[in-house]
Amino acid sequence: MSVANCPICKKPSPPRPENTSFPFCSRRCRAVDLGRWLGEEYRMPDRQAEESEDELPSGSHPERQREDA
Repeated sequence: MSVANCPICKKPSPPRPENTSFPFCSRRCRAVDLGRWLGEEYRMPDRQAEESEDELPSGSHPERQREDA
């Protein structure tokens, strides 16, 4: 079984049954990661307002195409 590396310090991180802080190697590294999220060092990508999945481009609405025909 392979040992994962801690995403913060890159040291080997024991598996979950042996390590309650998994995937981190320690509580300290887990706290560092949380601090980075809270300090907004990590960010999720934001979609542009016009790139909504729920909206179709104005020329591709099926009902509009039938009316124009």
